[in-house]
Amino acid sequence: MDAGFCFEGGSSDEELDRVDTVSQSPWEFGSYSESVADEHARRRTTSVDAKISKALHVRPVALPNNQEGEDRGGNAKDDSEKEKEDEEDEGEGHEEEEDREGEEEQKGGGDQEEDTYADEEPTMQGSLISENKHGKNTSAATHEFFTSAEGASFHANSFLELNLSRPLLKACEALGYHKPTPIQAACVPLALTGRDICGSALTGSGKTAAFALPVLERLLFRPKRIHAIRVLILTPARELAVQVHSMIEKLSQFTDIRCCLVVGGLSSKVQEAALRSMPDIVVATPGRIIDHLRNSQSVGLEDLAVLILDEADRLLELGFSGEIQELIRMCPKRRQTMLFSATMTEEVDQLATLSLNKPVRLQADPSTKRPATLTEEIIRIRGMREANQEAVLLALCSKTFTKKVIVFSGTKQAAHRLKIIFGLAGLIAAELHGNLTQVQRLDALELFRKQQVEFLIATDVAARGLDIVGVQTVISFACPRDITSYVHRVGRTARAGREGYAVTFVTDTDRSLLKAIAKRAGSKLRSRIVADRSVSEWSHFIEENEDQISSIIREEREEREIRKAEMEATKAENMIKHKEDIYSRPKKTWFVSEKEKKLLAKASKEFSENGQSDSNVVMSAQQAEEKKIREKRKREREKHLPRKKRRRLEATRELLENENFNNPEQLTGSNKGKTVQSIVELAYRRAKAKKAGKDMKKGSKQTKRRENSQNRKQEMLELFQNDTRERKPTREKGHNAFAKRKPKGSFKSKARYKRKK
Repeated sequence: MDAGFCFEGGSSDEELDRVDTVSQSPWEFGSYSESVADEHARRRTTSVDAKISKALHVRPVALPNNQEGEDRGGNAKDDSEKEKEDEEDEGEGHEEEEDREGEEEQKGGGDQEEDTYADEEPTMQGSLISENKHGKNTSAATHEFFTSAEGASFHANSFLELNLSRPLLKACEALGYHKPTPIQAACVPLALTGRDICGSALTGSGKTAAFALPVLERLLFRPKRIHAIRVLILTPARELAVQVHSMIEKLSQFTDIRCCLVVGGLSSKVQEAALRSMPDIVVATPGRIIDHLRNSQSVGLEDLAVLILDEADRLLELGFSGEIQELIRMCPKRRQTMLFSATMTEEVDQLATLSLNKPVRLQADPSTKRPATLTEEIIRIRGMREANQEAVLLALCSKTFTKKVIVFSGTKQAAHRLKIIFGLAGLIAAELHGNLTQVQRLDALELFRKQQVEFLIATDVAARGLDIVGVQTVISFACPRDITSYVHRVGRTARAGREGYAVTFVTDTDRSLLKAIAKRAGSKLRSRIVADRSVSEWSHFIEENEDQISSIIREEREEREIRKAEMEATKAENMIKHKEDIYSRPKKTWFVSEKEKKLLAKASKEFSENGQSDSNVVMSAQQAEEKKIREKRKREREKHLPRKKRRRLEATRELLENENFNNPEQLTGSNKGKTVQSIVELAYRRAKAKKAGKDMKKGSKQTKRRENSQNRKQEMLELFQNDTRERKPTREKGHNAFAKRKPKGSFKSKARYKRKK
């Protein structure tokens, strides 16, 4: 990155340097679905805000009345407690070094104590490998995989230097973009030549426009008489796909290029009709596009020219890798592939599965991994305060951070509970997580973008790629799993040169992540103190209103059950009324079922918590089908084996399973991967071995009986043979086998020789 480069304003993910004129907004979330009010009217339900208003009307709530002088007294008390706690931590031998700098007031709120954390050397989870300016990895294997980026420049004074056409320059001017960012200046010329690219840059540095502009430039010269899907852009989240689609629509507003959005939660029939019209660009999530490719007619990727993976490192993780491999199999081999993320993966094995052809590694900001305008803070949640974590959050949001705040929660249930608590406390908030419908999720983003709500309570669904103008603070109520998740969370603020604050709640079990954050932030990591009095008052407020919180959650659960029963009844009516039409349709096939999705998500979480690699765990659909066919053929072959061989084989398997179960430490790394079995397969084999054992016991009992009655059987056999020798009949053709045999010379009468009477 050029040393003299600086951002001169703007706030979007494509934020370039802006002209001081009225410019269009690149993001519009409200135009993609119906309103939430219409959805509630159609479903005959009420929103959570209506339930909160009803609860407040029935039983008014008394809010804590904090005074500035009381907060300062509480903070002074916390100062003395913090000194004691820090002394205890140093006595226990922790590696953290703290240097007290004093107190300062921020945003007109309560006082805080700022401790500076020196650079530390502990191992960082998900650490980022250092690279040179052109993105060459220091690892030898990675250096051989990537080709050199000779001639790539990370500096451009205007978009005219990037050789873009007039319609795209006019669109950039309408959006207020004036000067390319470093990643755009380096990526656009290389992408126009058709090279495969792995690009990474800071959050908010314009990665979406970096791949959208060259794609649109190439599509301006496409054969217009031949309609085909030429560009496929994949994202891990629906909201990110909506944002990318909105950005491409704005950049192509002066062209005839058509773009289609294919994500879950929206009408599948509308998307199928749009895909049949063969748009030039398709922005999609992996699961829904695979559904259309499998079950929709006249939809295919035979003419695909460009494949783009936004937030590629997330798409290569356990939850998406199987779907990505399936899509790679459907795409043509001769294509251009581009990968972009703020935390690009360095695993060559994962990148090799994407069939990259001599890719170029571009990293616009290798010298620093954090924006210079970002202030990172932590709040220690120690001992008894873990139970009052919600009260600490309310104390922060009610006084210190009051505008444009994103709160990240660990689970969907916790996010919804925080939404209810914020509503009872008089704080206007919206929620964003997987338990909401797509209409509600997009409406929450639109309300937060238009500043109609001040707080957005979300899970990690909103952690990647989403660009909301002017986000001032990001609060991690639940500590992220690793440093990569932390980087993407704090990347929602301090975008494109604006100031921002990132506050993380850290408990005693999150010390390893705290060290990684301290190593990344260096000397700019601070520790914030929240007054005890304010926390105790908000804790008392939550305890008093626990009944109302439970009643709102119970009312929602009942409403959900009624809605589910109505859906089942409607489904039954439709099955009776339109039975012939329904059964005449071709049966849908699914790449991954809902149960398998949950298992994959659980396995992904376990792998990320254990720090293990998950690149070789998931197989494609074709590989899974081939494995099932092989197992079926194997079972059929074993079924037709002789009984002795089959029993011997089952006994050998049982012996091997017992050895592996009793001595798991003796397995080497290569053998361990081969012996890992699913629970269903293991249970099947054990049941089969148990049955074989019973058959063997039964066979041994029969042999004992045979030995005891061997003499008797021999006697009976001799008697039977003697009897058959005396009168052994000769079988001849005809019904009477015991008739007297005629001599050879006798006349044999036939029907054709008989005379008719």
